[in-house]
Amino acid sequence: MVAMLLLAVLSCGAEQAAPALTEAGLVQGCSEQGLTVYRGIPFAAPPVGELRWKAPQPVARWEGVRPAREFAPDPYQGDGKGKVSEDCLYLNVWTPARTPEEKLPVLVWIYGGGFSFGSTSTPVHNGEHLARKGVVLVTLNYRVGTLGFLAHPELSAETAGRVSGNYGLQDQIAALRWIRRNIAAFGGDPGKVTLFGESAGGISVSMLCASPEAAGLFRAAISQSGGNFGPTRPTTFPGENMRGLRAAEQSGVAYAARAGAASLAELRKLPPGKLPGGWGSGTAWPIVDGWIIPGDQSELYQKGHYNDVDVLIGYNSDEGLSFAHEKTPAEYVASTRLRYGPHAEALLAAYPAGSASVGRAARNLMRDAAFGWQTWNWARLQARTGKARVFLYHFDRHAQQPAGSPAADHGMPHGVDVPYVFQTLDRNDTRLGAGDFAISESVANYWVNFAKFGDPNGPGLPAWPRFSEETPKVMHFRETATVGTVPDAGALEVLDRYFAWRRTPEGAAWAK
Repeated sequence: MVAMLLLAVLSCGAEQAAPALTEAGLVQGCSEQGLTVYRGIPFAAPPVGELRWKAPQPVARWEGVRPAREFAPDPYQGDGKGKVSEDCLYLNVWTPARTPEEKLPVLVWIYGGGFSFGSTSTPVHNGEHLARKGVVLVTLNYRVGTLGFLAHPELSAETAGRVSGNYGLQDQIAALRWIRRNIAAFGGDPGKVTLFGESAGGISVSMLCASPEAAGLFRAAISQSGGNFGPTRPTTFPGENMRGLRAAEQSGVAYAARAGAASLAELRKLPPGKLPGGWGSGTAWPIVDGWIIPGDQSELYQKGHYNDVDVLIGYNSDEGLSFAHEKTPAEYVASTRLRYGPHAEALLAAYPAGSASVGRAARNLMRDAAFGWQTWNWARLQARTGKARVFLYHFDRHAQQPAGSPAADHGMPHGVDVPYVFQTLDRNDTRLGAGDFAISESVANYWVNFAKFGDPNGPGLPAWPRFSEETPKVMHFRETATVGTVPDAGALEVLDRYFAWRRTPEGAAWAK
């Protein structure tokens, strides 16, 4: 035991810090180059056994001082290899505060991973660089995959509201409530919490902005490649990922049958490694449950039914590079007609394929359906119906490729923005230059300013105007930060007509 404790202390890379008092007991982190870092603080009880597929429960109190020097396990995912566990509801804190009285703004990170993967322990999510700019940085775990999002009639019957699924989102809300009650002990201001997340994390931020259960838990939000403004659909596609509770419950019934479980009790007893994999609404994606997610988010925003907080939102220039799978123009045309039906021809004209290959213009349809339109629609609706500030960005920093090469038309793929924000770019990567580290510094400063003031602007940075429908200005991150117009605005208008049609009786019936 002594040897293990010594190893834990040495893993900090520095001396132990004075304990911080949380509602469940004292936790002791590490002093690391001007910061105090706490890793693996529990914010909810382990969701195991009878607590599998239940709302997060309170942490049991402990006596003495609990070490908080090592990352807790990541949520169970994939094949179960590596440091993963069902016992995963922990968070981490990097704080520059010397006393609890400093009341610094708080940035809370929600990781991506398609709601089926994710980790706070990856070095890319190291919070030290942002914390040194004067914020308390928190990263939180939440349940993913089928353990985080399974819906089932028996699970719904267990709850007063007769709903199930969305456990991963409930974990995020539980962590925010913990932060509200405890972050002052770490020098943070519970009234100045800003969410930020990317991909599934950015979608989560969007969902929390529309959830009554998250009201009052944060004052600002940053969504990187997120947004959740598409309608529900029985057969889901990127950007139309959501299903309703009843359809999701039936997916859960089929899932239990695949697992060979005759009852919920049997399903709960299966080791996580014996549970079948899952994907999509009802098994491993959030659903419109009427509670955590009360309805179609576009319709909620049109009615002004959302948490009207300052938002900074955007997406990358070549998100489609990571998701578009069509290899030939013929495959692209066929898949577009399958998904978009009577709107396919207009979209094929707005997002044309190349003559011999599926080029960036075509890939941008996937980018915009999943991320670009979602973000642009969010910005428009909130600017129209809300009072809070809206800031929109487009990230297009990427290596230049030789003309004529297969990668000549490549932009910034999905997820590549994350190390720019955290300033965790690999300095040994020969593909990176001084410009990459310079734009990373600008982006990090914008994000921290936003956490501090609800406005990204500050000394030494190009002025970033608020987005409005009258002046739809966008901050473009390329070699430098430059204000410009909405990318592919004309194509987005065509896609917008498709999404509007999908919400008509004709469009809803067609999607069935």
